[in-house]
Amino acid sequence: MSIRKTSGGGRFEEVGSYGRAKRVGPFVYVAGTTAIEPSGKLHAPGDSYAQTLYILGRIEEALRGVGAEMRHVMRTRAYLTDLSNAGGFIRAHGEVFKGIEPVLTGVQAGLTQPGMMVEIDVDAIVHDAEGKIAY
Repeated sequence: MSIRKTSGGGRFEEVGSYGRAKRVGPFVYVAGTTAIEPSGKLHAPGDSYAQTLYILGRIEEALRGVGAEMRHVMRTRAYLTDLSNAGGFIRAHGEVFKGIEPVLTGVQAGLTQPGMMVEIDVDAIVHDAEGKIAY
């Protein structure tokens, strides 16, 4: 099996010795991703809908970097600062994953800075339209 990885340019990736996405054969793992913009500024503080869309866009780029697509996502895990206010996250997730329907776990967690509402990681398996694994 081949191994492919990509960096998202995050400030902790080099120091922490990790990548944004790693693919081993057909299996793809994308690291926890937040709404920190390349400038270091938090995207849409306090807005879980906007942050979720931004994060899923970053995840889509990471998947492409290892030869995968959003349609390959099997599992999403979301860490939210307040589960009682998860509506924006759920709405954005539903829009992006309509027809794909990965399994989803949501956990309430303290995130690294005020206004950061969501962190998401995903697991994917590269497969064809019939579900046959693509190596």
